[in-house]
Amino acid sequence: MSDCLFCKIIKGEVPSTKVYENDYVLAFKDIHPVAPVHVLLIPKIHIDNLNCVTEDNIEYISKLQIAIKEVAKICGVKDEGYRVICNTGENGGQVVHHIHYHLIGGKKLGSKI
Repeated sequence: MSDCLFCKIIKGEVPSTKVYENDYVLAFKDIHPVAPVHVLLIPKIHIDNLNCVTEDNIEYISKLQIAIKEVAKICGVKDEGYRVICNTGENGGQVVHHIHYHLIGGKKLGSKI
């Protein structure tokens, strides 16, 4: 998708502060962090949201799931704990329509949404 912000980040057309990268996943710091650690993890192919996950793209999602613990380790929150959020759709709070996970940590997080 040519107008997708995250696709542009993957292509290097928009700068980001990379935390982790492999053939399937890119992780970078959120520009509006809500905690000391706030990293976005995205697949390197365009998938709109969780409702668009299929057998054809599941490999990217599984690699993304595996990357979460590596990013948590890199960011120093693997052992103390962290939260992973995936907003889906307008009512779910999704702003960029490219599936992405927020990895949030570095402080004690409350239980309220």
